[in-house]
Amino acid sequence: MSMPMYQIMIADKIKAYRNENNLSLKEFGKLIGVSAQAVCKWEQNICYPDIIFLPHLARILECRVDDFFEAL
Repeated sequence: MSMPMYQIMIADKIKAYRNENNLSLKEFGKLIGVSAQAVCKWEQNICYPDIIFLPHLARILECRVDDFFEAL
Protein backbone atom coordinates (compact mmCIF):
# COMPACT_ATOMS: atom_id res chain seq x y z
CA MET A 1 0.00 0.00 0.00
CA SER A 2 1.41 3.42 -0.91
CA MET A 3 2.09 6.13 1.64
CA PRO A 4 -0.62 8.55 0.39
CA MET A 5 -3.30 5.88 0.96
CA TYR A 6 -2.16 5.46 4.58
CA GLN A 7 -2.22 9.21 5.06
CA ILE A 8 -5.76 9.44 3.76
CA MET A 9 -6.91 6.63 6.07
CA ILE A 10 -5.33 8.26 9.12
CA ALA A 11 -7.04 11.58 8.36
CA ASP A 12 -10.41 9.93 7.73
CA LYS A 13 -10.13 7.76 10.83
CA ILE A 14 -9.25 10.67 13.13
CA LYS A 15 -12.24 12.63 11.86
CA ALA A 16 -14.62 9.65 12.05
CA TYR A 17 -13.56 8.67 15.58
CA ARG A 18 -13.68 12.31 16.75
CA ASN A 19 -17.21 12.67 15.39
CA GLU A 20 -18.29 9.32 16.92
CA ASN A 21 -17.13 10.66 20.29
CA ASN A 22 -19.02 13.93 19.74
CA LEU A 23 -15.89 16.04 20.14
CA SER A 24 -15.47 19.39 18.42
CA LEU A 25 -12.13 20.26 16.88
CA LYS A 26 -11.46 22.58 19.82
CA GLU A 27 -12.44 20.01 22.47
CA PHE A 28 -10.38 17.29 20.84
CA GLY A 29 -7.38 19.56 20.39
CA LYS A 30 -7.53 20.55 24.05
CA LEU A 31 -7.54 16.90 25.12
CA ILE A 32 -4.52 16.18 22.92
CA GLY A 33 -2.69 19.40 23.72
CA VAL A 34 -2.79 20.93 20.25
CA SER A 35 -4.85 23.65 18.58
CA ALA A 36 -8.13 23.07 16.78
CA GLN A 37 -6.31 24.25 13.65
CA ALA A 38 -3.76 21.42 14.04
CA VAL A 39 -6.55 18.83 14.30
CA CYS A 40 -8.25 20.37 11.26
CA LYS A 41 -5.00 20.07 9.28
CA TRP A 42 -4.68 16.41 10.32
CA GLU A 43 -8.21 15.71 9.11
CA GLN A 44 -7.60 17.50 5.80
CA ASN A 45 -4.32 15.68 5.03
CA ILE A 46 -2.40 18.96 5.18
CA CYS A 47 -0.16 17.55 7.89
CA TYR A 48 -0.22 14.57 10.23
CA PRO A 49 0.07 13.98 13.96
CA ASP A 50 3.50 13.14 15.25
CA ILE A 51 3.85 9.43 15.95
CA ILE A 52 4.21 10.15 19.67
CA PHE A 53 0.57 11.35 19.69
CA LEU A 54 -0.88 8.08 18.35
CA PRO A 55 -1.23 6.21 21.68
CA HIS A 56 -2.86 9.29 23.25
CA LEU A 57 -5.15 9.73 20.23
CA ALA A 58 -6.19 6.08 20.47
CA ARG A 59 -7.00 6.35 24.19
CA ILE A 60 -9.11 9.47 23.73
CA LEU A 61 -10.89 8.10 20.66
CA GLU A 62 -11.40 4.68 22.26
CA CYS A 63 -9.64 2.74 19.52
CA ARG A 64 -6.33 0.95 18.93
CA VAL A 65 -3.30 2.58 17.32
CA ASP A 66 -3.55 -0.13 14.64
CA ASP A 67 -7.04 1.12 13.76
CA PHE A 68 -5.53 4.24 12.18
CA PHE A 69 -3.74 2.04 9.63
CA GLU A 70 -6.51 -0.40 8.72
CA ALA A 71 -8.79 0.04 5.73
CA LEU A 72 -12.03 1.90 6.28
